[in-house]
Amino acid sequence: MSIAESELTAARNSWGVGLVSIAQAYETGGIDGAREVASRVLDEVYGYDMGPVLFKPTMASGEQTFRPTKRGALSYFVGHDPEFPLDRGFGLNGWRDVKSETAASFADGHVAMWMGRVTMTDKDGLITKVDKSFGYKRDGDGVLRIVLHHSSLPYQP
Repeated sequence: MSIAESELTAARNSWGVGLVSIAQAYETGGIDGAREVASRVLDEVYGYDMGPVLFKPTMASGEQTFRPTKRGALSYFVGHDPEFPLDRGFGLNGWRDVKSETAASFADGHVAMWMGRVTMTDKDGLITKVDKSFGYKRDGDGVLRIVLHHSSLPYQP
């Protein structure tokens, strides 16, 4: 069964809801609450149980730029992992809303790609825009999982 555009939209929305839930868990339950929610979000939206995920976060650098493991992704979202000392916890930034604008998408069988701009608003109304590419693969239960996530800040000439 081919992947419909509506499924890509739903998958992106799930990622955004997950990011907001991590931020809110941090505010109510501290780092332990955020870590628990982030771990669940990673299990729900990413395909780490299917193999390595090609994840290049916006604010990662050096030897730890790429995060093919769940542990690396978890650290990016919540920090507080001595194996990833530069991570500050992107998911802890008080996010309240996430919206996306599609530039292009492609689907073929059980795999789909999407790229566009994601706009995130924090609790103070500050807006952060990032360019993202997501690759999705349908798992054995028919759920779309992120298997590629590339994120960067828009180019500023």
